[in-house]
Amino acid sequence: MNNNIGKIIGRFTSYYKDYIPHFIFAIIGMILASAGTAASAYLVKPLLDKIFIAKDINMLYLLPYAIVAVYVAKESGRYIQTYFTEYIGQDIIKRFRNKLLDNIIHLDISFFHKYRSGELISRNTNDVERIRLVVSSIVPEFFREIFTIMGLVAVVIYQSSELAIYALVIMPLAVYPLSLLAKKMKKISRLSQEKISDLTAKLSEIFNNIEIIQANNAQKFEYDLFKIDNEKYFKLNMKSIKISQLVSPLMETLGSIGVATVIIVGGKEVIEGGMSVGSFFSFLTALFMLYTPIKRISGLYNRMQDAVAASERIFFLLDLKPEIKSGDKKFPKDVQSVNYENVVLKYSDKTALNGITFEAKKGEFLAFVGDSGGGKTSLANLLVRFFDPSSGVIKINNTDIKSLNIKELRDSIAIVTQRVYILNDTLAANVAYGQKIDKQRVIDALKKANAYDFVEELPQNIETKLDEFGTNLSGGQRQRVAIARAIYKNPSILIFDEATSALDSKSEQKISSAIENMIKDKITFVIAHRLSTIQKADKIVVLKHGKIVAIGKDKDLESSCQEYKKLKGIQIK
Repeated sequence: MNNNIGKIIGRFTSYYKDYIPHFIFAIIGMILASAGTAASAYLVKPLLDKIFIAKDINMLYLLPYAIVAVYVAKESGRYIQTYFTEYIGQDIIKRFRNKLLDNIIHLDISFFHKYRSGELISRNTNDVERIRLVVSSIVPEFFREIFTIMGLVAVVIYQSSELAIYALVIMPLAVYPLSLLAKKMKKISRLSQEKISDLTAKLSEIFNNIEIIQANNAQKFEYDLFKIDNEKYFKLNMKSIKISQLVSPLMETLGSIGVATVIIVGGKEVIEGGMSVGSFFSFLTALFMLYTPIKRISGLYNRMQDAVAASERIFFLLDLKPEIKSGDKKFPKDVQSVNYENVVLKYSDKTALNGITFEAKKGEFLAFVGDSGGGKTSLANLLVRFFDPSSGVIKINNTDIKSLNIKELRDSIAIVTQRVYILNDTLAANVAYGQKIDKQRVIDALKKANAYDFVEELPQNIETKLDEFGTNLSGGQRQRVAIARAIYKNPSILIFDEATSALDSKSEQKISSAIENMIKDKITFVIAHRLSTIQKADKIVVLKHGKIVAIGKDKDLESSCQEYKKLKGIQIK
């Protein structure tokens, strides 16, 4: 095993100590299986010499029992080894997959902007499964075959050390071509895993956007794109099969040279009386059986290259750490103020926010308006610490939010966005998402969100199972469920990012009324394009190209801010 394979196994060593009894049984099984294989080769000698040549009647009735016992031991050992190694591998990979997901979901939001969801799914399923084969299948088989080779070599040398030299000299000749095949396998395996990630990502994209695909009659377009990637994946798999299947004919050809040499030399020994027929055939049987585990090890080595390629992709994700670190300070129980002080935010070369400064106090309702791309959503993302400012500082109660415990910070903020997340679970579970379900609190939250009227009409009320993405609800209903979720959380700070965009005028009025009832003792940020929803705001912050151009009330801005008048004018037209 090369260094890369050793690294794979090394990453799992911390788990191994929990499986010591299982390892003991697995090793016992390997020894039984290997010893049984070697013994079955050895028994050819007494079978021929004692029964067929010497015609020993006692041996005739004893040897069959020995053969049965040997095969029972061999197959029992194989079963024991397979069961316990599979248990170890499956359980370790279960824990490893949990650990991988736990690491990924704590990474920064910027990470998820770089990687497609389908690719991450593929790495946590397909790639991890390839590594499982190393832990639960390939490595145990490797050691079992090593034990088997040792036993059979012992039989070969015992029967004739001279013939063993002729037979075993062939083995080292196979190492070089096999190593070349292994290198090619690793390269192809990496490409194959990248391509299956592309396929998974494409399928995820198609199924998540099926409405727009059908609305635009783009089924054939999407199918053709998938078909191209699928064809590439097929060709890579065929290359992999072509290379992996070269192992068997290569070993068989080299093995036949060794066997042919043994038959010539050994046959001469038997003819001249230097070796018994039984010894020769026992030797020959062991030799034939010896090439099988050697061939299997060669195949296992090629399969390991697949796992090496997968492990490099997996360990890359597992070793990533979030750049946004939690602070140590407790989040204040009573939030009195939020301050943005000369905040700048850059995404690569793009400046999203430039010199943002404002204050929001407890009980205030702040609205943020401006053209698309003006930086409104970026303001909210900074407060939740999806990103950190490139410069400047954001304070809660005059404390830099970077020094606050990030879990407590996010527990104290509720966000309702234009994109509503509905889980394939009960309505109650959706409202109480991430928290213990209190049915009365769920109902109260739905009533405050003006959502309980339609919930009462559902077949099982709050226990009604919602479809994935909430497809059994209207857009407005989904939005109100999201607002009920925010109310249930009972946060100190509320953020509504286009929260009423999917609602009709009547529903919008209900939500606006619900928001007014919620914000009395909280700090509320509302990001809106529809200015009718923010006319009662305590402060309206007008943004343009990442800068604040004005702050004031609706009437004041109408008379003093050209940009605000422009926004209202656009909506009136």
